[in-house]
Amino acid sequence: MFAALIALVGYGLWAVDGVTRHDVAGDPEYYIYRQLVFAVIGSLGMIGVLFVDPEYYRRYRKVLYAGLIFLLLLVMAMGTDARGSTRWISLGFFQFQPSEFGKLLLAIVLAGVLATRGRRIGEWRTVAVAVGVAALPTLLVFMQPDIGTALVYGAILAATLFFAGARWRHLGILAAVAVLVGTVVLWLAPALGIDILAPYQRARITAFLHPSDNPQGAAYNINQSITAVGSGGSTGRGVAGATQTNLDYLPEHHTDFVFASIAEQRGFVGASVLLLLYLLLIWRGVRVIATARDPFCATVAGAIVFALLFQIFVNVGMTIGIAPITGIPLPFVSVGGSAMVTNLIAIGVLQAIAMRRR
Repeated sequence: MFAALIALVGYGLWAVDGVTRHDVAGDPEYYIYRQLVFAVIGSLGMIGVLFVDPEYYRRYRKVLYAGLIFLLLLVMAMGTDARGSTRWISLGFFQFQPSEFGKLLLAIVLAGVLATRGRRIGEWRTVAVAVGVAALPTLLVFMQPDIGTALVYGAILAATLFFAGARWRHLGILAAVAVLVGTVVLWLAPALGIDILAPYQRARITAFLHPSDNPQGAAYNINQSITAVGSGGSTGRGVAGATQTNLDYLPEHHTDFVFASIAEQRGFVGASVLLLLYLLLIWRGVRVIATARDPFCATVAGAIVFALLFQIFVNVGMTIGIAPITGIPLPFVSVGGSAMVTNLIAIGVLQAIAMRRR
């Protein structure tokens, strides 16, 4: 797994170096140096968790859950506002985003809750308890507002229930409820004059369904992203020739739409290499799930792997117009310290589980 991770992180740093080279006047290495620092910090954290038996996480799941809720409440009380969202706590040199670390914490907590109930996983009461545990942090994240991370929390809930052995009937009902809630939030409630989301948020989420309706408005990002991906061709336009990226026609090309910039600069070949590295990492993660020593470890590993897969699919999907724009970063590639550190620590937890396999 480490070999796949090193290759993926290295490729991501190389790609970000090209994507952000023209973003800061007079300092082309600004973002790559910051990303490298976060990669080093995350790697130290990853090495540190290798020495922690995952059983400790299960034993202290209540403390971890309390810490997660405290951090999310702290964001609401003293968080830094940026672009209409309050997601970060300013630490001077670093903008700490607790919701990113919450992805790993929620996976561990839910796995612990389900593992302690053992054979009762088939009961509705157990499913309801898991939903209740996930609902509070998901709601707090949704209120920031951070719809993308809230969706990841929902994916983690689904993954933990699946890998813990919940009944298909229960999973199907929860999926139907999720679709119903999405329909109410995006269409039914606005039709009745009730705005759960701001109009611009609804338009941004649903723009991929009709990108030609408002090309200079809500669908601008999608159209520019599709243009960037298509203009890359087979081998890319190179760093100097990537006009969509260099001239800022493609917004957020170092975070949300970094895959589109990579496709423009490196082409189909470069984008395919990145996806193959992801596939290799996911495959290694699946092997960890299969050899985990107990249900708790298997559920934690499954939630981590599925959360990574979900984020990869949604991020890449929104850059090519097949998924809604939700602000989910591309793991190990999008510029962002909290995401990089969290993902590396999550891989450390996976490796710790693998080291103690049955």
